[in-house]
Amino acid sequence: MQRIDFQTGPSRYRHWRIECDGDVAYLIMDVDQAGGLGEGYELKLNSYDLGVDIELNDAVQRLRFEHPEVGAVVIKSGKDNVFCAGANIRMLGKATHGHKVNFCKFTNETRLAIEDASENSRQTYICAINGNAAGGGYELALAADHIMLVDDRRSAVALPETPLLAVLPGTGGLTRVTDKRRVRRDRADVFCSIEEGIRGAKAVEWRLVDEIVPNSKWNDTVARRAHEIAARSDRPKNAKGISFNPLSRKIEADRISYSHVDCDIDRARGLVTITVRGPSQAVPASAEAAHALGDRFWPLMVARELEDAILHLRANEAAIGVVLLRTEGNGQAVLDHDDFLIKNEADWLMREIRHYLKRTLKRIDTTPKSFIALIEPGSCFAGTLAELAFAADRSLMLIGTRDGDNRKAAAITLGQANFGLYPMGNKLTRLETRFLGEPETIAALKAKIGVAVEAEDAGKLGLITQAYETFDWDDELRVMLEGRASFSPDALTGMEANLRFAGPETMETKIFGRLTAWQNWIFQRPNAIGDQGALKLYGSGVSPTFAKERV
Repeated sequence: MQRIDFQTGPSRYRHWRIECDGDVAYLIMDVDQAGGLGEGYELKLNSYDLGVDIELNDAVQRLRFEHPEVGAVVIKSGKDNVFCAGANIRMLGKATHGHKVNFCKFTNETRLAIEDASENSRQTYICAINGNAAGGGYELALAADHIMLVDDRRSAVALPETPLLAVLPGTGGLTRVTDKRRVRRDRADVFCSIEEGIRGAKAVEWRLVDEIVPNSKWNDTVARRAHEIAARSDRPKNAKGISFNPLSRKIEADRISYSHVDCDIDRARGLVTITVRGPSQAVPASAEAAHALGDRFWPLMVARELEDAILHLRANEAAIGVVLLRTEGNGQAVLDHDDFLIKNEADWLMREIRHYLKRTLKRIDTTPKSFIALIEPGSCFAGTLAELAFAADRSLMLIGTRDGDNRKAAAITLGQANFGLYPMGNKLTRLETRFLGEPETIAALKAKIGVAVEAEDAGKLGLITQAYETFDWDDELRVMLEGRASFSPDALTGMEANLRFAGPETMETKIFGRLTAWQNWIFQRPNAIGDQGALKLYGSGVSPTFAKERV
């Protein structure tokens, strides 16, 4: 199987390009028809596969960091009379079930990153639709804050997956239509049941787009609207961005190593150990000094490396079911870097780094693997890195020290970062989610900020799942891992996804919980992928044959 690499850059793009005009950037989709990630399909009509979205994700990240002067981003097509035909149907028809689900998950995360940029980076996204935006093409538009549609009697928006393919829009279309754009339920039902879509004034009336523009005024109006929106941004006009250099990464048969993250793979046992190292250098003297470090600044580098490792394991190590999370280093150094980010929160770059860390931690929340944090002597589960323990499905902590080990006993140290810097998709912190409905517990934990909490106290405070003595550690860990390996991977994925998102439902949790669960099921139904299913027969001229039973 071809290894999927999530690292790319503008010089390697085949499907996107970035053009800047002062405080406005144009993110232009011009998909190379022959540039599919796999074989046996062509990316016609700006349809996309995972490779197209890997570039889009990279572009969205780079715009936030490399272009601080940009206050508005316009997503547009580089092709005449077509915006985007959505996910490539031939690709979906040929893909394994796992690839389809991971593809939808990644595209969901990318669209949420676009919305995060608009909300938290004040780099507002606009979508300029000059042609048909169907399926995933319209879902891409829905991620923008403002949607413009050319009024030429041809261009339309559509979500035709149900009538055409017997599946659902896979990247949040149903949810964004109702929850974000407030389209009436009956109108949404009509819209999602027709192939041809809706155009012109009706699209505005139904709130599917924000404005329509005559073809003769299209380019001028898009540019004017983008500069108007950019003018409202607080992003610095004259700041210098920082470049994302290629990660220092070495991939071997059973190991992936970066400067601050290592992944050791044990395929026989179906597990991987991810070790994250804390800072090796002191906090910069100032925000300007942090800027000078560029992408070598520890919080940014560790966010990029951990994200790449998680995405690699998702896409290329499907049979690895358990991830052991370890940390190494000085916990106080982590807390010092956290405090630096908080102290300089008004600085645009510190804001971007904080939100990048948030998005990276969210990747863990939505990854279908069992995460077990191991808190041992020499670890540094403090502040930001303590979030790894709170993101884990279980956390085990060693009591005291090991014979012959002169390192201090294992501890968890809470910091300000654990109380608001990194909300989950449910808008709560991981501690609030862990102690749902227990505000008194959160208040008590805030009183422990900066205190190195060792195993027995961590257990009493509820910060860990279990603490073990040295002589029990190896056996207890082995029994737990053997038990985990004996369960159905499908059941574990469903169980973990349900348990990780306690608390209020948001648009984001609906997309990853409700939508993903339904799409996962529908993608396996004969009505979609059977020999007579709609996804298999699409484009053949033969009508699908559906089993009529409702389940």
